[in-house]
Amino acid sequence: MKKIFIDGKDGTTGLKIYERFKDRKDIELMLIDPQKRKDPEERGKMINSSDIAFLCLPDAAAREAVGLVTNDNVKIIDASTAHRTESGWAYGFPELSKNHRKAIENSNRIAVPGCYAGGFISIVYPLIQNNFISRDYNIVSHALSGYTGAGNKGIAQYEDDNREAELDSPRLYALTQEHRHLKEMQIISGLAKKPCFSPIICDYPRGMAVAIQLYTDVMNEKYTLADIYEMYAKHYADTDIVKVRKPGYTQGFLGSNNFAGRDDMEIEINGNDERVIITSRFDNLGKGASGAAIQCMNIAMGIDEKTGLNIGD
Repeated sequence: MKKIFIDGKDGTTGLKIYERFKDRKDIELMLIDPQKRKDPEERGKMINSSDIAFLCLPDAAAREAVGLVTNDNVKIIDASTAHRTESGWAYGFPELSKNHRKAIENSNRIAVPGCYAGGFISIVYPLIQNNFISRDYNIVSHALSGYTGAGNKGIAQYEDDNREAELDSPRLYALTQEHRHLKEMQIISGLAKKPCFSPIICDYPRGMAVAIQLYTDVMNEKYTLADIYEMYAKHYADTDIVKVRKPGYTQGFLGSNNFAGRDDMEIEINGNDERVIITSRFDNLGKGASGAAIQCMNIAMGIDEKTGLNIGD
C-alpha cells in the first residue's frame, strides 16, 4: 500500500484528486493538520514520509515544496506550472510517445500537463513529430473552457447569484498573448516560437475544446484530410484514452462540455483538403488536471493506468 500526500488539498485540483481516493484500497492517504498546512516544516515531514506526493499549489509554493524533499525515494507529481519544462522532470502525457511513458514510469519527478497546453500539445506534437508541419509553422489556436479552469476565485465569481451580466457570455482573455501555458505549449510541442493563442472562458462548469487551423498548402506536403486523420490514428493507435475520430464524426456543432466528468480525450479532424480544423476535446478537470495526475500516479506505481479513471467509448 502506497502512502500518498496531497500538498494543497483544498485547491480545485487537489480537492478533485482527494475525492478520487475515497474508494481506493491500494493507497493510504496522509492528511496534514489543517492548522499546519502552510507550515514548511510540517509539509516537509509529510512529503518525506510519503511514497508519492502531489503538489497542487501555486508555482512558488510548488518550488518550495520540492526544496523540502530530503527522501530520495519519494515521487513528486506536480500539478502546477512550475516544472513542466524543467530538465529532469517527466512530462505527464504518456500517450505522446513511448519515451514520455517510460519517463513517467521511471522518474521521481513528474509534471502534470496544463489543461489548455495538454489539448494543444495533443494536436501539435504529432504534426511535428510526423513531419507534417515544420517547427516554424505559424500556429494559431483558440480554445473554450468551462469556468472551473479559473480556479476557486473564478468559480466563486461565476456561481455568485449577483454576478455581473458579462459573465453570461463567453469571454476572451490573455489578450496580451502572454498566457502562462504558452512556454509549455511551445517547448513540449517542439515549436520554434510561441503560438498565437486565444483562450475563451464560458458559462458552464467543466469541459474544454482546443483547436488549431491549418492551410494544407503550407504544410510540408500537400496532405489531404484523410492523410491527416490516418497520421493521428496511427500516432495514438496504442491507447484508448486519446481517441481519434474520423472526419465528419461530429455534424454541425462541436460542443466543448461533452467530456465533462471523463478522463479521456478526443481528437477530431474536420474541414476539407484545403483548410483543416483539428480539435482536442476533454474535461479541464479530468485529462486536463486531476485525471492526468492520477493516470501518472498509476503508471508510476506500475498498475493499470486507468485505475480510478472514467474512460468513455
